[in-house]
Amino acid sequence: MSVRAATSTPHFQSHAEAMRDAATAAFAADVLSGLTGSPKRLSPKYFYDAAGSELFEQITRLPEYYPTRTELGILRDQGAMIDAALPEKAALIEFGAGSSTKARLLLEAKAFGAYVPVDISGEFLNGQAAQLREDLPELPIHPVIADFTEPFTLPPVIEGMAKVGFFPGSTIGNFEPHEASQLMRSMRDILGDGSSLIIGVDLEKAEDILRAAYNDEAGVTAKFDLNLLTRINHELGGTFDLNAFRHRAIYNRERHRIEMHLVSLAAQTVKVLGRTITFRAGETIHTENSYKYSLQRFATLARSSGWRPVSSWTDAAAIFSVHLLRAD
Repeated sequence: MSVRAATSTPHFQSHAEAMRDAATAAFAADVLSGLTGSPKRLSPKYFYDAAGSELFEQITRLPEYYPTRTELGILRDQGAMIDAALPEKAALIEFGAGSSTKARLLLEAKAFGAYVPVDISGEFLNGQAAQLREDLPELPIHPVIADFTEPFTLPPVIEGMAKVGFFPGSTIGNFEPHEASQLMRSMRDILGDGSSLIIGVDLEKAEDILRAAYNDEAGVTAKFDLNLLTRINHELGGTFDLNAFRHRAIYNRERHRIEMHLVSLAAQTVKVLGRTITFRAGETIHTENSYKYSLQRFATLARSSGWRPVSSWTDAAAIFSVHLLRAD
């Protein structure tokens, strides 16, 4: 044993380092499980590294992608009614925060006691929080780097405040209905009795609108989908050739959902963490679902998840909705 080894002090990981290691381990386990299963699939929560988050922000500005601008319109048009239904000086907890654009509409209209953005992408989250602190210096902001699909602890500083959850963007549609119910139950547990939840939900509509929204002419959604393979290459030693896969989005009418897939253009093998993954020509990796609801079907889902529907608002064309739920 060398003198250096014998006398060196132990290395203690910082909390941030430990969280990164745990997140990488979870990513690796989920990727290997998904790619060795049949059919192959990957969780959409892994889209959102720094590059993926930026690509999604580009998607929200595309002419074909209606959800973001429509939801923003509802939040603006119905802002006074939404604000009136919320408690004063509450903590606003945004699940899967990403960009703070929608939260700003609430934060600038009402005097919240604190803002707690929660997101798995720490780099993007901290950047957004820093910008928001500059714009709203009087607002206490407490970012939480966490996977919101798993239980996490809210900052102790907001313990005595009323809690308002915020889950915009129709992200709830990315989950199978039973998973969506479990997630909403988890949100209720995290926020506690008496809390409120503002949630965006995409509605059923003409299929041509849906297909265009997920197959934009500029190809940004395709880059977003393929970036998942880039992330696997960078973080898990993957050998994916992005030119050997193509993005495809289809509408599954029977299940009321858009499905996103990465299609293998030829028979090929790929390595991930030393494991060999075989693809047939035409075989796909199912990367995302986006369920579309009716107002009634979503209200039923909310009740089954422990929430009481209070109010709902839609745009004039009724293609998107925002709901206020309460945990009595």
